[in-house]
Amino acid sequence: MIPAPGRRFCGEHGQQEEENDRKRIPCPLDPKHTVYEDQLQKHLKKCNSREKPKPVYFVQDINAGSKDVAEIPEKQVPISSLSKEELENLIVKLKKASNGLELRLTEQILSHQALQEALNDPKNGESAFKHLKQQVDGKHKRRDSIFERLQVDIQHLCLNKVPILEKKKLPVVGIGKHLCGAATDLALRCLVESYTTCCDGEDEEPAPKRSRNDKTEVASNNSADNESNKEDCKPVAGIVIALCCHHKCDWTHYVGREFFKSVGLGPVEFHYFQRMSSWATCGMRETTTKASASEESENQTNDTEEYEQTFSKTESGSDTLQGILTVEERKEIGCLCKRLIDHGRIEYLQQRGYKAALQYYTESAVSLENVLLTAVPSPSLIPEPTT
Repeated sequence: MIPAPGRRFCGEHGQQEEENDRKRIPCPLDPKHTVYEDQLQKHLKKCNSREKPKPVYFVQDINAGSKDVAEIPEKQVPISSLSKEELENLIVKLKKASNGLELRLTEQILSHQALQEALNDPKNGESAFKHLKQQVDGKHKRRDSIFERLQVDIQHLCLNKVPILEKKKLPVVGIGKHLCGAATDLALRCLVESYTTCCDGEDEEPAPKRSRNDKTEVASNNSADNESNKEDCKPVAGIVIALCCHHKCDWTHYVGREFFKSVGLGPVEFHYFQRMSSWATCGMRETTTKASASEESENQTNDTEEYEQTFSKTESGSDTLQGILTVEERKEIGCLCKRLIDHGRIEYLQQRGYKAALQYYTESAVSLENVLLTAVPSPSLIPEPTT
């Protein structure tokens, strides 16, 4: 905000001017900003924090997952507070549940002519290359394309209510670049469940009752309706998500709960595994020996990925772990936690008729979070073309 002509302070700090006798008060919609008391009613009508009309594709918590409070564990103690025996027991459970899983991922670093053109463009500096190698989606608007941005939390997004998708029956591909923690699970439900429920007929009127003599006609009509629904109900054509921040996953939203239960694990183990997953990217840095680092330097931020900044220092380099696990062991366990959580997502997709896989999509030097989840519908999900 800038000061008005003739004023020393901007509107936010105008009350500090001695000649200004107008009082500013916290906005009742969002106390983080203030407003002149005599203009409160006018401000409330245009405040960005006011409740806005919900779009047609907003369905409260449609992708949120289970609301069973009994399944949600009470607040757990930090990993740094666990005893040596408790930590070792968790690691035993982790390795037992991971036994038999494919842990060696293939590396498939693909490229495209459009990417090479951007990399060779002298206007793009050295710092831009890191991000260019992870996305080629910087330009959406073209004269021959339609671009529409949906401003809605993905937790509440019902894809088959989006007007352009509902009207044109367009094929859908879900792409996410470092979709943080639970957002990946919300996105998977959004793509796999909220878009393909179009064939359930939830919004349709119930069919009129028929007499017993009409059984043949009813069967015939139901068969025709099922074929029609199958034709209208198309699964998403593909899913491509660069995974990120497993320590921000949440049992409530996690799509792999059934997998965890099948290997004898529950919300308590999930809580610790998702915290330990950060060891794959944060716990491996040998910064714990630099105890003399000043508080000022710790608070400084540099050009690092989000996953390196969001995890607490006590979890990644706790003194409690010294003498129990080496840096390399923590890194290995962190990677194992990530693979276990991701395998639950793979099984979720497979159970819903998708062919899913994990692979490395870029070098670790470009991003430590370099694992990609891909999925395409199995042939059984794709409706046969009508003649």
